[in-house]
Amino acid sequence: MSRSATDATLVMVLAGGQGERLFPLTKKRAKPAVPFGGMYRIIDFTLSNCLNSGLGRIYVLTQHKSLSLDRHLRKTWSIMHPERGEFIQTVPPQLQLVSRWYAGTADAVFQNLDLLDEERPEHVLILSGDHVYRMDYERLLAFHVERDADLTLACTQVPSPEARRMGVLEADAEDRITAFSEKPEFPVPIPSHPDRCRVNMGVYIFRTEALVRAIIADAKTSSLHDFGHCIIPAMVPTHRTYAYDVLERCPPTKHYWQDVGTLDTYFETNMDLLAVDPAFDLFAPGWPIRHHGGQYPPALMRSSHDRDARAIDSILCPGSIVTGGSVVRSILSPRVVVETGALVEQSILFPRVRVGAGATLHRVIVDENVTIPPDTMIGTSDADRRHFLVTAGGVTVVPEGTLIG
Repeated sequence: MSRSATDATLVMVLAGGQGERLFPLTKKRAKPAVPFGGMYRIIDFTLSNCLNSGLGRIYVLTQHKSLSLDRHLRKTWSIMHPERGEFIQTVPPQLQLVSRWYAGTADAVFQNLDLLDEERPEHVLILSGDHVYRMDYERLLAFHVERDADLTLACTQVPSPEARRMGVLEADAEDRITAFSEKPEFPVPIPSHPDRCRVNMGVYIFRTEALVRAIIADAKTSSLHDFGHCIIPAMVPTHRTYAYDVLERCPPTKHYWQDVGTLDTYFETNMDLLAVDPAFDLFAPGWPIRHHGGQYPPALMRSSHDRDARAIDSILCPGSIVTGGSVVRSILSPRVVVETGALVEQSILFPRVRVGAGATLHRVIVDENVTIPPDTMIGTSDADRRHFLVTAGGVTVVPEGTLIG
């Protein structure tokens, strides 16, 4: 495919959701700005996919608690070349067509139709800013152009029970979508794999004219103004809509996709990075994930009072210091300090967390700027529920700025 196809594509990243199921990590920040994997924010994966796919015209539609996201994008993503027409621009609700905040994913695009009129793209790539995945959008765009599609929807396959909380689609032998249902009670399985369903990844390419007509028609109704609930089901019977199954069409390294929509899935997805052979390998060459490096010194491990520092199957980001403590299957963000005799096990520590001497953390997420006093134990008993949120999966969450003891 020629480079002109990517040049003719405008990207809109939906980044305005409240992220209620990730509370309290979203108490002061937008969901796409939640730290992930130590060095990254969730939105960095979507934006890195764009740059690695040759896409450089990107609007990020923001809304709730957008200051945290704006700051991150300014620090990390001010790398575009305006002289080549490249940009990453945040767009909060402008209140031009209607006097309200974005009322749904489709309404967010509807309220920014002036951007489409200004840019005049042939195709619009619509993405979610709160998924962790690796995907070559250029392959998806080639598929879309070859089929002369009005809408191409990227999908993957999940076990049938999981599909109940996602958009489920059916497709024929030519990959044309024949049915779509958002969060069905009884998901329809893939005929050749009766225990699995094809599900929506929240990655769409529209022919611009088809998108504009669809969202204007939807705006005239009292619907939820949502792509999954409204736009896609309405287009399937009347437009050329196609399914792009990443498991069948992408290399194995591009198969990974995770919606980190709950605290438990967020925690487990982080822990998956520490596997011997991770499904999503941050260190894989050829597909860099951009992040805000900051001016940090190297990570440091040193002994103290005859206690050796140790780290096993863990990520230690720059600026972190482990002094005579133990870190096991954990992720330490920049500027984390673990003091003598402390044990951090199966935990995620956000920037500038300090773990006092002799403290123990087990299956804990600690948000920014928290000091764990010496000899404190968190994640080791049911008593935690009196002080912190504990998830159904047994993960204890300590909010930002918490004063303990």
